[in-house]
Amino acid sequence: MIQFDQVTKRYSGGVEALKNLSFSIDSGEMVFLAGHSGAGKSTLLKLISGLERATSGSVMVSGHNLSKLRGSQLPFVRQHIGVVFQDHKILFDRNVFDNVMLPLDIIGFDRREAARRVRAALDKVGLLGKEKVMPIRLSGGEQQRLCIARAVVHRPAILIADEPSANLDRAYALDIMELFKSFHQVGVTVLISAHDETLMEDYGRRILRLKEGQFTA
Repeated sequence: MIQFDQVTKRYSGGVEALKNLSFSIDSGEMVFLAGHSGAGKSTLLKLISGLERATSGSVMVSGHNLSKLRGSQLPFVRQHIGVVFQDHKILFDRNVFDNVMLPLDIIGFDRREAARRVRAALDKVGLLGKEKVMPIRLSGGEQQRLCIARAVVHRPAILIADEPSANLDRAYALDIMELFKSFHQVGVTVLISAHDETLMEDYGRRILRLKEGQFTA
């Protein structure tokens, strides 16, 4: 499903965010990505979602080598990936329903079926009934749930999340982790980054640990 082969990502100025990384994640697997701020977690997730390209090596996602795809081909691959961003990227001038509808609008989904999927996604994350609420009126935990609903509304095969429990108290953080577990239980491949390993330990899943762009034991 996801495979990195000797992947290096170098930014302008020669800074290497990732250094010769090789690993694979099987279809339907749930994996955690650990490491302190600056370890390279966000860069790794951006390579998987096609938001960044590797400087060298190959990034395979669902049989596609993202390092070789043309820019015009990337949207097709992204349709199969849901992303929960660290900075939310919520549109505060749109209500909850319209925020979740956005990915389906972009791919030209049938409006009636899209509305049904939006309500189903909101129900899954516990926000059904708040469709017309503006995001600013949601709590931090509810805003994160909104982001998850938007990431899964197009029913992706892969779901990646960058620090989804950051800035939440432990109870909310555990609720968010349980949501990701529920998606994994229906066959979605899930990769979650976090710096707090105590949130990961109870799940008995594989943990990939990054330090200065490289894996550690």
